[in-house]
Amino acid sequence: MPFSLLVCFKVVQEYERAVIFRLGRLMQGGAKGPGIFFILPCIDAYARVDLRTRTYDVPPQEVLTKDSVTVSVDAVVYYRVSNATVSIANVENAHHSTRLLAQTTLRNTMGTRHLHEILSERMTISGTMQSSLDEATDAWGIKVERVEIKDVRLPIQLQRAMAAEAEAAREARAKVIAAEGEQKASRALREASEVIGDSPAALTLRYLQTLNTISAEKNSTIVFPIPIDLFKSMIPNNQAPIKHPDMSL
Repeated sequence: MPFSLLVCFKVVQEYERAVIFRLGRLMQGGAKGPGIFFILPCIDAYARVDLRTRTYDVPPQEVLTKDSVTVSVDAVVYYRVSNATVSIANVENAHHSTRLLAQTTLRNTMGTRHLHEILSERMTISGTMQSSLDEATDAWGIKVERVEIKDVRLPIQLQRAMAAEAEAAREARAKVIAAEGEQKASRALREASEVIGDSPAALTLRYLQTLNTISAEKNSTIVFPIPIDLFKSMIPNNQAPIKHPDMSL
């Protein structure tokens, strides 16, 4: 008798629940636990259900996108049992069914998207998959908590084409930036020339700054620029222009 009583008492952990069937019928009151519960030998049968969150790594799926590009996509699904009784009574294997549904949902969702959407809108696609999976698995007592797109693998030829396109775009952007810089520099130079032309003292100051810069460097030869205006007073106005000798044969 004492040993038979030990068989009648069962214990489930905090993260577990026990679904009891008595003579094939589901007992009223729902799942038992956590803690100790009582069963009748040869009459009651029970099943333990783990309520902790499980992680399922979806294998890489070959998907044909909406713009006819074949990519390999894999994802991670986080789910848990929300209703222990339903997960036992309504489906044969809730975990296996959820995993198969995750694979098909991944393929169906990616097949309705363009390639640039798959690469740039992963969070939106993950949210769509999570809502679709959670709605479908609610009848199985499963709650899908999160879906993450882990990796998107492109064909080698497409990777090279995208790399070439990105490089061409960077070069074009660099040329535009250089052209804008030259334009701004030319405008600044024109403004500086107008200021110097309006004020002879500014030209002299610039000349002295240039001499100071040259003298600060360790140069063996120093060239002093002389303004051409100094020679205008030495050249007579009536001087005939210099004729070059005729070099024609």
